[in-house]
Amino acid sequence: MNRLSGKARTVLASAALLAVMVGLVCASVPLYSLFCQVTGFGGTAKVSRLAPPGSSGTTMEVRFDASVMKDMPWRFLPKQTHMTVRLGEPSLALFTAENLSHEALTGTATFNVTPSKAGAFVDKIQCFCFSEQHLEPGQKAELPVSFFIDPSIATDPDTNEVRTITLSYTFFKARKPNSEGPS
Repeated sequence: MNRLSGKARTVLASAALLAVMVGLVCASVPLYSLFCQVTGFGGTAKVSRLAPPGSSGTTMEVRFDASVMKDMPWRFLPKQTHMTVRLGEPSLALFTAENLSHEALTGTATFNVTPSKAGAFVDKIQCFCFSEQHLEPGQKAELPVSFFIDPSIATDPDTNEVRTITLSYTFFKARKPNSEGPS
C-alpha cells in the first residue's frame, strides 16, 4: 500500500509540474508583451495615458513606415513620412488603410521602434495598433497615432546621440475568434 501511494504521489507531482509548465507557456506571450510595453525592451513603445506637462525645446525627427503582410490585401500608408517633434510634446501622426479586396477583413497592426534602444522613450497615448481594425470591401480609414518622445532621451547616456526615430507598423489579418488560422 505504501508503494502505491508513493507512485500516486509521483504521478500527482508530475501532473502538477506539467500543469505549471503549460501555464507558464500560455502566459509567456502576454507577459512578455506587457514587459516590453512597460520597459520599451526590444524597441517596443511604452503606453501612456497622457504626455508629461510642458515640453522640451529639443526636437527629434520621427519617421513613419507602413507595410502589410503578403496575405493582407490592404493598402496601408503613412499620411506623412516624417515629422519633427519637440521632446515631451504630444504629436499626432495619421495613416490611411484601404481594403482592396472584395470581402470584409479585420486586421491587426504590430509596431516597433528603431533604433530599438529608443523604444523605452516613445510613449503612445492612443494607437490603432492596440485594437483590431475592420474594413468593408473598398473601405478606407484614417488611423491616428498619438504619441510623445520622453525628454530624458536627450540626456540618457545610451541614447543622447539619437536624432531620428522610426515608427514602423505592419498590418496582418486578425485571427478569427476560436480559430487556429488567419481569417
